[in-house]
Amino acid sequence: METSYPIRLTQQVKAGGCASKLAPGSLRAVLERLPAQHDQNLLVGFDTSDDAGIYLIAPDAALVQTVDFFTPLVDDPFTFGQIAAANALSDVYAMGGRPLTSLAVVCFPQDGDMEILEQIMRGGLNKMSEAECAVAGGHTVRDAEIKFGYAVTGMIDPARVFTNAGAILGDDLILTKAIGTGVITTALKQGRAEPLWVENAIRSMTALNRTAAEVITQVRGVHGMTDITGFGLMGHGREMAMASGVTLEIEVETVPRMDGALEAIRLGAIPAGLLANRDFTECVIAEAPGSHIPDELRTLMFDPQTSGPLLISVAAESAELLRKALRDAGIAAERIGRVAGVYRPESGNPAIVLR
Repeated sequence: METSYPIRLTQQVKAGGCASKLAPGSLRAVLERLPAQHDQNLLVGFDTSDDAGIYLIAPDAALVQTVDFFTPLVDDPFTFGQIAAANALSDVYAMGGRPLTSLAVVCFPQDGDMEILEQIMRGGLNKMSEAECAVAGGHTVRDAEIKFGYAVTGMIDPARVFTNAGAILGDDLILTKAIGTGVITTALKQGRAEPLWVENAIRSMTALNRTAAEVITQVRGVHGMTDITGFGLMGHGREMAMASGVTLEIEVETVPRMDGALEAIRLGAIPAGLLANRDFTECVIAEAPGSHIPDELRTLMFDPQTSGPLLISVAAESAELLRKALRDAGIAAERIGRVAGVYRPESGNPAIVLR
């Protein structure tokens, strides 16, 4: 549970967590205008919208690198630091890598309470220690809004890299956590969240994706993977579909959701990031004929997640084995759909079908 603090961190910022990211459409428009890089050792760069970059340093070894930081989405500083660390580490896990070192990224008011900053950094160090990832240093700047996170470097086998471009027709889709952190933390910011909603959301956001990644790398048949963060299930699903040239079919009722997520939506706790995600992805999403998806459930599909689940595209014959292995390891994984077709933008086919 959150501890009592004289300053509510969520009241000091306009948007919290991964909901504070730039709108995906705006970011994509900028990235598409940048010149191509020609370095044969850069195995994965920003052009594929993957979770982290991969750089080859030896025939059998590569670096995996990412950076992630954001504004507070909970009021307790220590908890905020834990969530920021877990979220940054997740990008490495999503590629199949092992984190080694990290650098803290800190934006903090000049006249801010240094005890709050200490607790934020203690929380981050707590999760980095759990991940066996050394904090080697960092960088700070003065800023009116608090922001915190990490640049993380890890190692990865270049022959065993999971990207969002690996999904194959016929694969099953598995999700490793429930979604709903965006709307629940928005309800918290608005003072309308039930304590149990927040407690469950914090438990999810502070849980590392380390165990899930370790299980996934041991199962044959995994073709692609991404983690679900600021662009929501639909935004990151769109990236996987387009990068792989496939259509994802999502069985909406099977998508695990946090207690209180739909209630938060009904209360109007809609983060701006959710609306931006919907604007960006709606044009490539269709509902299956005969589907009757409740509006609040459909809305949740666009919710920006912080330290969210892994979305795995795995061969259908290996899907149940993977799900059981994850569940045996304490990961509440669920099958949420399949790779149902080929995506061709010029034909007007959707990238995602909701059923």
